[in-house]
Amino acid sequence: MAGSLTWRPPRLCDAYWDEYKHCKSLRHRFHHYYTYGTSPLCQQWKDDYKACKEWEKTQSTYAKECLLKSERSRFFEQMNFTPVWEMRKSPPSDWHMPLNEDKPQT
Repeated sequence: MAGSLTWRPPRLCDAYWDEYKHCKSLRHRFHHYYTYGTSPLCQQWKDDYKACKEWEKTQSTYAKECLLKSERSRFFEQMNFTPVWEMRKSPPSDWHMPLNEDKPQT
């Protein structure tokens, strides 16, 4: 049926597997331990890969719900981090003026 909309996983299944392999790599484990003081938790990437493959084979609603729940939790986890810079509400008042590139700063 042309034009019918079907649900697709948020990422390709290979992307979940690549994330799992990256998470298990020695370099990432060392970096994560150095940064956070704990080993990274990689099992969720593997579970998402299995759910994605199950969705491709059977299109089960359970696999779909697992993937959606996992992606939502990742999204909300990222929302907990505060941005480094504050977003502007409007441009600076002198945005249209030329830059003083030829003048040395004092």
